[in-house]
Amino acid sequence: MKIPDLGSEIRNARLAQGLTQAQLAAQSGLSRETLNLLENGLVKELGIRKVLAVLGKLGLELTVERAARPRRPDYVRMACTTASVSFKSALTEEELIHAMVTGKVPAKRGAHIRRLLEEAPAGLLNSLAAEAARWSRPGRLERNLHRLAREAGATRRIDEWLKTG
Repeated sequence: MKIPDLGSEIRNARLAQGLTQAQLAAQSGLSRETLNLLENGLVKELGIRKVLAVLGKLGLELTVERAARPRRPDYVRMACTTASVSFKSALTEEELIHAMVTGKVPAKRGAHIRRLLEEAPAGLLNSLAAEAARWSRPGRLERNLHRLAREAGATRRIDEWLKTG
């Protein structure tokens, strides 16, 4: 499970229980800002005890299982590979996820984002957007992708391939 998926599960459980971020954060011993970053998949580092405290307050638990073979392609990894062709340094999965969730091009990665949006096959971009749509509220991903395209100078129209239904 990736951090954005964990954060999404935490947000859904918190909302289902009618808790605000401030309430859950206080009950879990976190700041509201840290909980917000966790829910949005943007937290850089958070100890397991803190994660378990949040999960415990929500009646959730973390389990460890042997990894099964992935049943579907890893579109984030494929997109990073596509974006990094011909560059000395690679766009990381964390950078791409952060960019899609926030709509901000990572430092020194504008050319990577432009290459991804301009040259990747529409099917890859569509699948990447569908995967990323789970990590943000409806409508936010589309706005973020348009913002990334503008900031990176991509000319390909996002609306032509974006289908996150």
